[in-house]
Amino acid sequence: MSDRYEVEVKASARKVSPGAGQWVREHGNRRTFSSKALAKQWARTMSPPGRTVWVQDAVPWDDSVDGYVVGGRRTAPRRDPDPGDQEPLPVEQRSSPEP
Repeated sequence: MSDRYEVEVKASARKVSPGAGQWVREHGNRRTFSSKALAKQWARTMSPPGRTVWVQDAVPWDDSVDGYVVGGRRTAPRRDPDPGDQEPLPVEQRSSPEP
């Protein structure tokens, strides 16, 4: 098990977090932490009000980093509290083939 966790700060994190953008301007778009937990903690501190910055594991074919710092809004999907009544689908009557 590795004793480091390297992340790439993605554009989505820089767009929603001035702090993440400033860090990238000063240090570059990669940062190494001693653990994933510390990377997640740093991402939380970069989250501005109403927005979220979080750590996401890298895709399996990207072996250049362990994870990505990404940003955006994390909200529950909107659901209509009263979806209404559904009509049954019509059933087609198919005749049997003639022998």
